[in-house]
Amino acid sequence: MARLWVLLFFWLGAAWAQPDLLLRVLLSEAPAQGVQVGPHLRNNALGSRDFPAGSLRVWAGAGEVVLEGQGQGPWVELASPEGFTLEGRPYRGNLLAVWQGGRLLFINRVWLEDYLLGVMPGEVPASFPEAVLQAQAILARTFALYRLNPQGLYDLCATERCQVYRGRQVETPRHTAAVQATRGLIVSYRQKPITAVYHADSGGHTAASAEVWGNSLPYLVARPDPFAQSPHSAWSRSLSPEAVAQGLAALGLQVGSVQTVQPVLLSESGRPLRLRISGSGGSLELEAPLATRLLRSLGLPSTRVRFEGWQVYGQGLGHGVGMSQWGARGLALQGWDFRQILGYYYPGTFLSSFEVVQGLPSPSWAQAWGWSRP
Repeated sequence: MARLWVLLFFWLGAAWAQPDLLLRVLLSEAPAQGVQVGPHLRNNALGSRDFPAGSLRVWAGAGEVVLEGQGQGPWVELASPEGFTLEGRPYRGNLLAVWQGGRLLFINRVWLEDYLLGVMPGEVPASFPEAVLQAQAILARTFALYRLNPQGLYDLCATERCQVYRGRQVETPRHTAAVQATRGLIVSYRQKPITAVYHADSGGHTAASAEVWGNSLPYLVARPDPFAQSPHSAWSRSLSPEAVAQGLAALGLQVGSVQTVQPVLLSESGRPLRLRISGSGGSLELEAPLATRLLRSLGLPSTRVRFEGWQVYGQGLGHGVGMSQWGARGLALQGWDFRQILGYYYPGTFLSSFEVVQGLPSPSWAQAWGWSRP
């Protein structure tokens, strides 16, 4: 196992030489999983031992993690320079299994820059211009840093609730090049990572954060987005009174049998700030962001909409706040670089290295988390 220690030293040392830090990404929560791993260190509360490569079964025992029939205590970590495979998907970094309420949390402890390699392909197509890929890499990095949670068991999930993270098998040369070209760069405001939200297609005009979520941020404002041209730029859907009634019920509201739905006040971006719903039991007006919640719960691709009876005509895909990926593509085709793109969609912000942003952890986190140089 001496070779394993040498490989780990080289791998960790190379990462340590450049700006990076460790993330904890929740991959799955299940009573048991099968794991494939190369030669590895097996760490738990009792210590560390070397083990050869193998296919392992991990399950939740009575208050502890059980690995190949042996109790490991409340957690166990598998550390291999080759990474590991979980549910048929290979990942970089280490796998941490934590017992939690009769189930196991399977958490990937992975360097931030390696994590981005498995995020980028799920967020923006490799065919998009280089400037868009670079802007997306910076936003994905910023989003991850904004979500750091030292008090929790993990920082991020691997689904669309956070950022879609699919591990090694989705990596592409163009996405990897964008991550490497922007290494360590984030978007900041007042020396903090911004709320780095983004979406697919604004439908021609981005939305302010206040109209979608109710909280106003100075860099998440409505902006014209004339180059947002995607397959989702125009769409239509048919609603039903029953679906609207169900959506209202989920919000704890009712108007009897729904008769009409109509925006009565639009935002600068063309999205409803006030939505009137009339029914047999009366009418009510929903203010944003409650109006937004109702419309999105009805399965509409976006809320940049107009109504003609029960037919809805809309533009765009997603919440509409921050960078529009298709809009950024259009700007890149006009010759804009990633700095100009980010400056346009997040006015008043700065491009920074995460090392100089106040309040972010240093690489000493690796030691605090028990992942230090051999």
